[in-house]
Amino acid sequence: MKISVIIPFLNEEENIPALTAALNTFFSEQKTYTAEVIFVNDGSTDASVTLLKKQTHTHYTCKVVSFSKNFGSHAALRAGIQQASGDYVTFMYADLQDPLELITKMYQAVTQTRSDIVWATRNSTENGLAERTFSAFYSGLMKKYVSAAYPAKGFDIVFFSKKVAGILNHHIEANSSIFLQILTLGFKQDFIYYDKLPRHKGKSKWTLSKKIKLFIDSFIAFSYAPIRFVTMVGILLFILGALFSTYLIIRKLIYNDLESGWPMLISILMFGFGITNISLGIIAEYLWRTLDSSRKRPVFIIDEITDLN
Repeated sequence: MKISVIIPFLNEEENIPALTAALNTFFSEQKTYTAEVIFVNDGSTDASVTLLKKQTHTHYTCKVVSFSKNFGSHAALRAGIQQASGDYVTFMYADLQDPLELITKMYQAVTQTRSDIVWATRNSTENGLAERTFSAFYSGLMKKYVSAAYPAKGFDIVFFSKKVAGILNHHIEANSSIFLQILTLGFKQDFIYYDKLPRHKGKSKWTLSKKIKLFIDSFIAFSYAPIRFVTMVGILLFILGALFSTYLIIRKLIYNDLESGWPMLISILMFGFGITNISLGIIAEYLWRTLDSSRKRPVFIIDEITDLN
């Protein structure tokens, strides 16, 4: 049995020595399966790749897939899946916040439950209050509007069969979430739980702008909720406008006591135009993604593939 482990990285030179040492130690103890590690360089500008090539890699085969520029972590994971040759595929990360022992635990869960997909779900995290709040908000929306199976504290690690990998390779989606794509495939799935470890070196590349992009991509790619929201707001405003207009006409006919109110008129116009612009922005997101898909531009471009064994 062979497991492909995909590790995307971006400017992680501080973590490379510890990462390779941990991989060597972990895989030296594994007797039930063999492993290949696919490092995906997502446009690093530091010495990460140079350090990685200088390290000694034992008890597993490995290669480095380098992008021509930074395409994002989800594109890196998709490129790794494309290069994987194992019977099962999983993800790990260079900062080692997710224990390597998860690989064995997920493999055991797959064999015991005969699932095609196993998720490693976080029990806890060392993130700050703001990040935990954003994560809980995102998870709640995903659970309600995308899939009821989405865990409350989210996930970063998934273990899946070669069959699932083949489907992902045939359906490489731009501006999408690979995790939600896997979650919504419909195959038998199972969950295990773990505690996420603190990051020891370097800074996280998971910036606020990337989180916002993932938030938008998740809704646009996997839910009709934004468009439904626009429709419901339009209906609500129409009803309120009709009722308010009826009230004004009746009051004018009966009491004739209404004075001209420019401030109120301006407020109504600003509110109305604001809602209109928000609605147009949501629709434009869908149109832009349709245009982007019709262009068929590559989700990632591989510059170089280097075998390290």
